[in-house]
Order: sequence, then C-alpha cells, then structure tokens
Amino acid sequence: MVTSIEVDHVSKLFHKHYQRTLKQTLVARMRGRKIKDTFWALDDVAFNVEQGEAIGLMGLNGSGKSTLLKHIMGVMKPTSGQVRTRGRVSGLIATGAGFHPEMTGRENIYMNAAILGMTKAETDAKFPQMADFAELDDFMDQPVGNYSSGMSARLGFSVAVHVDCDVFIADEVLAVGDQPFKRKCMKKMEEIRDSGVTLFYVSHAAASVRKMCTRVIVLEKGRVGFDGDVDEGIHYLHYDNDDDEPDVAEEESVAAELGSEI
Repeated sequence: MVTSIEVDHVSKLFHKHYQRTLKQTLVARMRGRKIKDTFWALDDVAFNVEQGEAIGLMGLNGSGKSTLLKHIMGVMKPTSGQVRTRGRVSGLIATGAGFHPEMTGRENIYMNAAILGMTKAETDAKFPQMADFAELDDFMDQPVGNYSSGMSARLGFSVAVHVDCDVFIADEVLAVGDQPFKRKCMKKMEEIRDSGVTLFYVSHAAASVRKMCTRVIVLEKGRVGFDGDVDEGIHYLHYDNDDDEPDVAEEESVAAELGSEI
C-alpha cells in the first residue's frame, strides 16, 4: 500500500491574549493579572493514511479537528513534528476561505483553482463544470462580496471537487446551503471517494460517517483518543443513539457546529 498522509508526532502551540488594547494590557500588568497564556491545539498527534482510505475525523468542538486539517492542507505549520502528503490536496475547510470580495465569482474560481495547483488551461477546461455545479447563473459575474453564505459555499465547493487531486478534505462543507445542494455535495464526495482519492471527512453525524468512511479518528483535546473501526469510534464518542438513515437532513442539525472548533 502507498502512504497518502503521514502525520509524524505533530504538536501545535497557540497563544491566547486576554487583553486587546495597550491600555488594557498596562492595567492588567499593574494589577498583576495574566495578560496571555498558551495552549496546545495539537499534542503529539501521529497516524498514517493509505491511499484510497476514507477517514472520518470526529471529536467534540475544540478538539483540534480544523487545526489538523489545516496542517494536512499545508496552510499551517506545526510547532513540532511533520506532516507529509503525497500528491495534490484539495478540499474546503472554511466557507468562502480565500475569496476576494471585490472579485467576481468567475475571477475567484480562477484564483482559487490556481491556489489549489491547477493551471489556467486546466481551469479553462473545467470551468463549465464548475459553473454548472455552483448553479450561480448570472451571479457568476457579480462580486463575491455580494454573495450570501450559501452562494459562497456553492462556489468554494464547486472549485474544490473539480480539482484532480489525491487527497480530498471536507470540513464545514454542509454548514450552509439548501438541502438539494447538500445532497448534491454528498453524492459528489461519494464519487470522489469511490474513485480512489483519499478522503478526510469531518462530521458530528454518525450516520453520514458510517456511510462515507472506512475508518474513524477521534481527537480529544488535541490528542488522538481513538483510531480504528467506524462503529467502534462512534461508540467511543457515545454517538451510538444516532440511528437515523444517512441523510443530509441530519447534517443540518449539526451544521452550525462544523468549523467552530480550533
């Protein structure tokens, strides 16, 4: 088997500042109050993922899921340890991330595609598919700053799923948007998974994780609490009572939680 992702004892230290202004900082110092603190968002996280695996990344809010995905996507560097990925990585880790509000949807597609490693020729060839999937019609040539959160999600997801990639990351994908579009997103992610692409899927919904994934990794306060069988991982989180059919409607009940953790 070929290793797709190697997370080698990764830790990430963040700083918390309790005062925001110079005056508040000076007053806090005079009164002997703490002005900043540190915490480990990731603490010695280590695991390997083989090419073609579908990983469900689960955990309570604040467990470090989004921080880990940002390291895998290469937009954040660890304080210690290393993350190695094989091939091109694509995905969506925050709705509207990387969009310029004064640029049109069309212009943002080309810019985001370039960030994800696509050439202009590749984007030209796939633009009609991206535009069709996003279903923005005349709004494609309007500034993204005028878009609703749902329209921004359509645009971002459309670019991500049309990149020829080896690793696809899905975080906060279903946080906004109407139900038909969410169903279309889930179907497209199933197609990506079935094509042999490595999938990292973040969700609090047990039924959709059962449907999409072959393995579960659970983060607890920045550490790997569980890594293994899907049903066992769900049981580890005490999500066993979630027995509904895998459906996008289930995601709607937890959508507001996606992306809210560190």
